[in-house]
Amino acid sequence: MLEIKDLVVSFNRSPVLNGIDLSISPGDSLAIIGESGAGKSTLGLSIIGLVEGEVKGRIQLGQRDLLTLSEDEMRSLRGKEIGMVFQNVEDALNPLQEISDQVTEAMTVHGFKADASNRSLRLLEAVGLDRETADKFPHQMSGGEKQRALIAMALANDPQVLILDEPTASLDALTKSDILDLLRSAVAGKMALVITHDIATAAKLCNKIAVLYAGKVVETGRTEDLLSSPRHPYTRGLIRSYPNMTTTKDLQGIPGRMAHGVAGCPFHRRCTQKIEICTQQEPKLLPQKGRMIACHRGGIVPLLELDGVNISFEARRVLSDVSLTLYEGETLAVVGESGSGKTTLARAVIGLYQPDSGGITLEEKAVTKRDLDFYKTVQMIYQNPKESLSHRMNVFSLVKEPLDVQRLGSAEEKALRVKRALGEVELPADDDFLGRYPHQLSGGEAQRVAIARAMVLEPKLLIADEPTSALDASVQAKILRLLMDLQEKRGLSILFITHDLALARKVSDRLAVLHRGKIVEEGPTSAVISYPRHEYTRVLLEHASNLGDDRNSGWSDENVLQIDRRDAILSA
Repeated sequence: MLEIKDLVVSFNRSPVLNGIDLSISPGDSLAIIGESGAGKSTLGLSIIGLVEGEVKGRIQLGQRDLLTLSEDEMRSLRGKEIGMVFQNVEDALNPLQEISDQVTEAMTVHGFKADASNRSLRLLEAVGLDRETADKFPHQMSGGEKQRALIAMALANDPQVLILDEPTASLDALTKSDILDLLRSAVAGKMALVITHDIATAAKLCNKIAVLYAGKVVETGRTEDLLSSPRHPYTRGLIRSYPNMTTTKDLQGIPGRMAHGVAGCPFHRRCTQKIEICTQQEPKLLPQKGRMIACHRGGIVPLLELDGVNISFEARRVLSDVSLTLYEGETLAVVGESGSGKTTLARAVIGLYQPDSGGITLEEKAVTKRDLDFYKTVQMIYQNPKESLSHRMNVFSLVKEPLDVQRLGSAEEKALRVKRALGEVELPADDDFLGRYPHQLSGGEAQRVAIARAMVLEPKLLIADEPTSALDASVQAKILRLLMDLQEKRGLSILFITHDLALARKVSDRLAVLHRGKIVEEGPTSAVISYPRHEYTRVLLEHASNLGDDRNSGWSDENVLQIDRRDAILSA
C-alpha cells in the first residue's frame, strides 16, 4: 500500500500542500483533480522525491518511509518500483537519443541489461509504436507518439506504483481515446495515481477521486458517486465548469480565484454557503455518508424542502404528495404540461396558496408564516412581467419598492442598490430609463426589471415561473444567460418552472417531472433526459423542441438509450 500521511510541502516557507492524507491499495487507481495551482503535480513529485521545496510528513510504500530515504535509495526506486509519466513530454525525453534507446536505458540503469534492447522494442510495440517509430528522435514524433513512448518508459521495469501527471493533456480527441485505452491496461493491478484537470480522464481511468483545493483535500470518494453527486461546493463547481457532450448546463465556472494560506476553510472566500465558522476554523476531512468531505456544513446543504405537500381547490386535487429538495446554489427545473400543477407549486412556496397538508422547510426551518425575513430570502419572477409590475410606478419605484417594504437603507443607499441591481441585469440606470413606466418597456426590458426587482434584496432563492414564455428566442436566451450568471456570482438557488423540456435541459442541474399533480420522475437533468424511466417523461421528450430531423439521423430510440452511462454520470 502507498500511504500519504500529514504531507506538507512548502516553498519559501509557504505551504503548497498542507496536511495531505491519502492511501492507494494494490489494484486501486486514484485521480487527483483540481484547478491549476492546487498542488496536484507537487504531490506526484513529492512521492518520487523530485520536489525542490521543504517536505514534511510521511509517504509510506510498504515498510519504507520514502521521505527518510537517501537520494541514492530514491534513485534506485524511481523507474523500478515507482514509474512516472511526466506532464511535459518535451522536457521528459532526451532530444539527442532515439526513443528505443531511451526505453532501453530506463531498464539498464536498474541492472536489467539482458535482452533490454529487445524488451524495449516489445514495449514500444505494445503501446502502439512500430520499429520505424522506435528509431526516431523525439522531434520527429507527434505529441501522441511521444506520450506513448513515455508510457513505455514508465512501464519498462513493471513498477508497482504508476504516477500519471496530466497523461492526456494537449491531445486531440481520437489520440486521447487511444491513450486512455492504453493506460487502462497499464494501471490494471498497480497502485496508480492519476493527476489531471480533465475530469473525463479521471472518470475513465480511476475508481476513486480526491479533490484538491489550495493544497488541501476537500472531498474523496468513489468515482461514480462523486461525479454523479458532488457534495463539496468546490467539487460541484469543477464539474459544472467541465464541457460535456451529454449536458448543456456547463462552463458555469467558479467565481473568484484560488488563494493559499487563507485562514479558516481554504475555499470560504469563493463559497456561497459559508457561515461564520468557515472564516475562522479549518474544517477536518471527515466521513459523510460514504464520502470524505472537509466542510463545516457537511457539504452542499438543502435550501428548500417540500415534504408531502397536498393542495386542493374545492374537490379537485391539484398537488398530491409532492416532495422535492432544492440545494444551495443549484437550479431545479419542474416541468410538465399546462394544468400539471407547476404554477400552484411555485405559489405554494412563495405563500400565495396554503397547502392542505405537508410541510415546507427553508434553511432547515419549517415555514409557518411568510414574514419580511422570508421575503428577504425568497423572491419570485412571474410569467407575465407587465401584469406583475404596477403600471402606476416607474422603473426606479418598482425596483426600490422591496427595499421600502423591508425598510432597508437611506434614500441614497436605496438609489445605489437600485442602480446596482439594474446593472446586474444589464439595464441602464440613467434618469430617462429610471423614469419609464412598464408600458414604455419592451418585453425583454420588462422581464429584466422584474428580475432586478426580485434581486435587489439579494435573495438566496429565486422562483422563476415560466420567466421567458412570452419572449422571443433571442431575448429568452439573454434572460436565461443572465439568470445563470447571477447564480454563478451569488450562489443563487433557482426553482425554475417551465413546460419546455428543452429549455429545462439548458439551465437546470436537476429535473422534476410533474404530471397531474404528482412528481413522476426526479434526478440529475442529464440522467432524466438520457434515461427517462416514466412513460410521461418519454412523451415530453418526444415533443421537446428539436430543429433537426431524427428520421434521417440513423439513431433509433435504442441507440439513444445506449449512450455511455459514465458520460451521463459525469455531466450530472
